[in-house]
Amino acid sequence: MAGLLPRRKNRDLGEMWDSFNDFFNDNFLASVRGDIHQFRTDIKETGDQYVIEAEMPGFEKEAINVEYENNYLTISAKREASSKDEKENYIRQERHYGEFVRRFFVEDIDDKTIEATFNNGVLTLKCPKLMISNPDRKRIEIH
Repeated sequence: MAGLLPRRKNRDLGEMWDSFNDFFNDNFLASVRGDIHQFRTDIKETGDQYVIEAEMPGFEKEAINVEYENNYLTISAKREASSKDEKENYIRQERHYGEFVRRFFVEDIDDKTIEATFNNGVLTLKCPKLMISNPDRKRIEIH
């Protein structure tokens, strides 16, 4: 955020601090901050199911994993990409890696009938609700 502040003239100490801050954040915190990301997710409830739409552009279907365990629905995906110039005098080489994870607590779905589709970068999960019959309510009189 310090890089977005306007700079004033004759601010040698401030510029030195900004340089140190940029160096520290870019080199030491990058592995903590930059490897796990979240993706935009919409959740709708219809009468008999939940519909989850997760935007995952740039991912292949094979790189996406969906699991349901202990009432948690987990959507994860990993991406590894590299761009490399084969010439000896290359100017730039790039490598991209990221893990995207979202977890949702859902306890009343039928995990055996979840349907998943992936189309145009959007993962759609249809999670039918369990048909739990309402137990007969009995009013208890207070004496």
